[in-house]
Amino acid sequence: MAAVFVLKATATAKSAANLARVDRWLWTVRIFKTRLLAAAACRQGRVKVDDTTVKPARELRPGDTVVVRDGPDQRIVVVRDFPEARIGAKLVLDFYEDRTPEKPKPAEQMAGGNIVWSRERGAGRPTKRDRRKLSDIFDSP
Repeated sequence: MAAVFVLKATATAKSAANLARVDRWLWTVRIFKTRLLAAAACRQGRVKVDDTTVKPARELRPGDTVVVRDGPDQRIVVVRDFPEARIGAKLVLDFYEDRTPEKPKPAEQMAGGNIVWSRERGAGRPTKRDRRKLSDIFDSP
């Protein structure tokens, strides 16, 4: 009977090692600068796991898809593993797969709209008239 208990305890400990809190994982893989910011983002509804808004204590499993909204930007990552502690920036890609679509570069966006804006080097600050032209160009649909 005791041997069965020991086997169950090791199985539970092994499965607990494959789980981690969302806020702690987001902090350890350097998606957020502090754990407090990660927890706040979860409470504000900016973090989703598998299309479900989650609280900071939600446990992650390998294979879960995490979507983090930061203003108009979204970051989509798939959980691979859980680090023991916060890790260096070069090692984070071992623990998640980044599936965030690439944003077009500003030059590509401007080329798509056939808008070219340039000023000669040393021309000084833009005048009020220049700023109005810029706002007309970039604010128009």
